[in-house]
Amino acid sequence: MSALTPKGPYWVAVRQHRRTLWAVPALVAASLAGVIVLRVRLREPGSDQVLRTNDFWAESLFRLCMEYAGNALLFLPLLVGAFVAGPMVARELESGTWRLALTQSTTAKAWLGSKVLVAAAVSVAGSAALVGIYRLGWVRVSDTWQLTWADRGPYEATGPVLVAYCLLAVALGALVGQLVRRTLVAMAVTGFVMGLVLLILGALRWSLLPVVTATTPYTGQPGPVMPPSALMMDIGFLDSSGRRLSENVCFARTGRFDKCPADLNIAGQYADFHPVSHYWPTQFIETSILLALTAAALYAAFRLVHARHP
Repeated sequence: MSALTPKGPYWVAVRQHRRTLWAVPALVAASLAGVIVLRVRLREPGSDQVLRTNDFWAESLFRLCMEYAGNALLFLPLLVGAFVAGPMVARELESGTWRLALTQSTTAKAWLGSKVLVAAAVSVAGSAALVGIYRLGWVRVSDTWQLTWADRGPYEATGPVLVAYCLLAVALGALVGQLVRRTLVAMAVTGFVMGLVLLILGALRWSLLPVVTATTPYTGQPGPVMPPSALMMDIGFLDSSGRRLSENVCFARTGRFDKCPADLNIAGQYADFHPVSHYWPTQFIETSILLALTAAALYAAFRLVHARHP
């Protein structure tokens, strides 16, 4: 056990923030207990029993909890980054207490490294555990509205991207904390930057892989049949030359989706979509992007601490 006990600046980092560090396993334990209780309240899928009123409310409560939990986990990287930037780095620089570490045969790089390593280890372990717990509950409602594999919230909370976002938050916190050197401002800036990263990658992630296109001849019936689990990206009509037309082009002229004017020369219908098989490749590509950004932010953070305190 003594080999696992942190020493030097690592022990100091753990000791300084022990209350927050203990909150992580407490949150994991509470989340696991909540998911287990909610799952016990539900009957096993495939039961032939008639759905009772209390079963209906239990199912509704379970869906609501999983929806809110997925959205809440989106804010986890923001909280991690704000904590590292503020209490762990900027507060010590602002108050000058970091100089005490330099008097204990510790270099500035080792001081920063202890903060980063402790925060990264706890963030990885905690976020990975929360992903596993969320998946344990999510599999029961994964085919329902706003809880599919591609929805914002469940997508991040069920794969390695959440862990990668937390690692990036640690790196950005270490960098911004040094640049700003004011606790509250550093927390706000890091949270804002992490929010931007989440929004930008969330908007771009479905452009990382090419879509699958399904086409059918136009018969006046609904368009191409997609897998029920697919994420639809675009749908519309094809004219005789293969040119794509909007799905509303017929409705604008006739007031009906199933009746198109002859002059449009509608020959077929198309649908662009991402099948569920794109989930893991997209997760790994986005995770790779986040890890590259993390490496760049860490490099800048350690270059900065070396330049200011060689």
